[in-house]
Amino acid sequence: MAKAFIHKKQVRHILDHMKTATVRELRNHFPRIEAWVHEGESINISKRGKVIATLIPASGDGLSPQPSPKVDIMARLRETWGDRVFTMEQVAALRADELAGGLG
Repeated sequence: MAKAFIHKKQVRHILDHMKTATVRELRNHFPRIEAWVHEGESINISKRGKVIATLIPASGDGLSPQPSPKVDIMARLRETWGDRVFTMEQVAALRADELAGGLG
């Protein structure tokens, strides 16, 4: 009875559920890798034989990152400074006081 020979690449393909691309392939063949992601594939990105990142589709599996809330800068400024508006001369005086070690 002869043993069946299975090539290492075939075994790796069978055992890996995720596709793998190198950093070089990502840089040089992005449209192909983008197509995999568009089809719903998750891709391990490797560099020098070690996986350094995983590229996952933005939708479809519920793992898409939530957008961070926008910070209301004007509300923070009003909270800090109230309705105070400084002239250029006042700002220059405050800076000079800070540099001189005064309270401003």
